[in-house]
Amino acid sequence: MSGERQHLSWWNRITAVLTGEPQNRDELLDLIESASERGILDEDARAIIESTLTVSERMVREIMVPRAQMICLRDDQLIDDFLPLLLDSAHSRFPVLADDDSDEVLGILFAKDLLRRLLPSHEEGFRLKDYLRPALFVPESMHLDRLIHEFRMKQSHMAIVVNEYGGVVGLVTLEDALEQIIGDIEDEHDLDEDLEDSLIREVAPGEFIVQAITPVEDFNEHFACSFSNHDFDTIGGIIVHAFERLPVAQESIALDGWRFTVLEADTRALRSLRVVAVS
Repeated sequence: MSGERQHLSWWNRITAVLTGEPQNRDELLDLIESASERGILDEDARAIIESTLTVSERMVREIMVPRAQMICLRDDQLIDDFLPLLLDSAHSRFPVLADDDSDEVLGILFAKDLLRRLLPSHEEGFRLKDYLRPALFVPESMHLDRLIHEFRMKQSHMAIVVNEYGGVVGLVTLEDALEQIIGDIEDEHDLDEDLEDSLIREVAPGEFIVQAITPVEDFNEHFACSFSNHDFDTIGGIIVHAFERLPVAQESIALDGWRFTVLEADTRALRSLRVVAVS
């Protein structure tokens, strides 16, 4: 029996060579490239196939939105406090954190679920917790093919990324993962947000949303300012220093001809600011 198996093994190898069947990933990629050069596959199909073959090698940490850039809510916030942030960001889902100093994620708020708030029976007694959906947690070391499988099985479009100690380090969406295969997916907000690459967004004439982690040099260049970066690297550091404490949401301060209003902050750091010229 062992001799027969060995014979079959060699026969399979010879057959594979004669028929040109690829024996490993590199040979398969060469075959795909050859098919593209001969016009059997167009460039888009080739790119999708090649991306699909390599997506299992990439990890969640490579494509996630870092914690410092996440737009989060606190479960003790009132709707009037966070509604401007929802409108400015144009996102559809928001992680909601506990109202203490932790990064404990209590759930995910779908912006569309707030439509119930418009009903007369929901006018009083608003509690953000009542509108939350369960959060999906994934490790930062998870491979992207597994991530896509998890999204499909859990019927979810957003996941909170945690490190080996359970700490929140970022978030990732189904769109982020699929873009690694099929390229950028543009939606109705993308024209307004070339912005994901830029930390400064103009949301109305003369009105800007600025991430607190924006380097002082970049802020100065964009607004023709001259804030010093000798003591602070980010515009958030400049603002905290000006307040002489960590400000809270909706607090404002005027500096060098610009008014800074805190849009999002927690007990450890600023997250985002609204910036307008002082008339």
